[in-house]
Amino acid sequence: MKQLENRVAIITGSTKGIGRAIAREFVREGAKVVITSSRRENVEAALREYADTPDSVYGHVCDVSLYAEVEALVEAAVHRFGAIDCIINNAGISDPFTSVCDSDPAVWSRVIDTNLKGAYNGSRAAARYFLSSGRSGKIINLAGSGTDKSSNTPFISAYGSTKAAIARFTYAMAEEYRQTPLSIMLLHPGLVRTEINSPSNPTTELQKQLRTLNIVFDIFAQSPDRAARYAVRMASPWSDGKTGLYLSALDGKRKKMMLLSYPFRKLTNRIDRRTY
Repeated sequence: MKQLENRVAIITGSTKGIGRAIAREFVREGAKVVITSSRRENVEAALREYADTPDSVYGHVCDVSLYAEVEALVEAAVHRFGAIDCIINNAGISDPFTSVCDSDPAVWSRVIDTNLKGAYNGSRAAARYFLSSGRSGKIINLAGSGTDKSSNTPFISAYGSTKAAIARFTYAMAEEYRQTPLSIMLLHPGLVRTEINSPSNPTTELQKQLRTLNIVFDIFAQSPDRAARYAVRMASPWSDGKTGLYLSALDGKRKKMMLLSYPFRKLTNRIDRRTY
């Protein structure tokens, strides 16, 4: 039996990057998946990838920064599949690589609205559904650079701030609902080359830092498929009765292995530089 057989999951921001990889893995593991984007054309393009399994996927346009739209997303998912078992609050954007004084306040605020408020909106809407329906449910929020104390995220202060705050929010909510059937968890996908960190028009500040950043990506970047497998584990019966869990697709052991293997991967041209 597949790990997510007959389970229903909402995955926000799932038409590209990490969310897309998670959605694909969930479908492979037997789940019914609701994929979302704030852009209709992205949803329609993503749905075409599931032409062979149309009954397993439903697409919904949703701006996660708006609570009413997230609440409507949950309602639409329940209407389509009869229930939901899991939500993964993955949708996220980053600020341009720039210093605080040179940043655009409107852009900075938009990152907060999408990443942090999006995680809050998804968690609240899903939790209210789970609790009112008497169902156990999984809420998985996405960590990232800024979550760990050693990651200071200079020049992407908005993004880093949201990921630090999402971690605190996740643990706070897990403690608040510890005596309920909810499993509220945090997943760090590791370093993945996506559109967020691969800008087509780098700022002047980013151009100065690109040499160092590219080396970091060559050493530690990995496919989003690894994070997707972790997400499957968290959404599966493995986490039943557990809450406040944190899993990282790039933990200390994995970092050490990738660092030690870097010279060999560089020598043999086995560094994956694809943007997912």
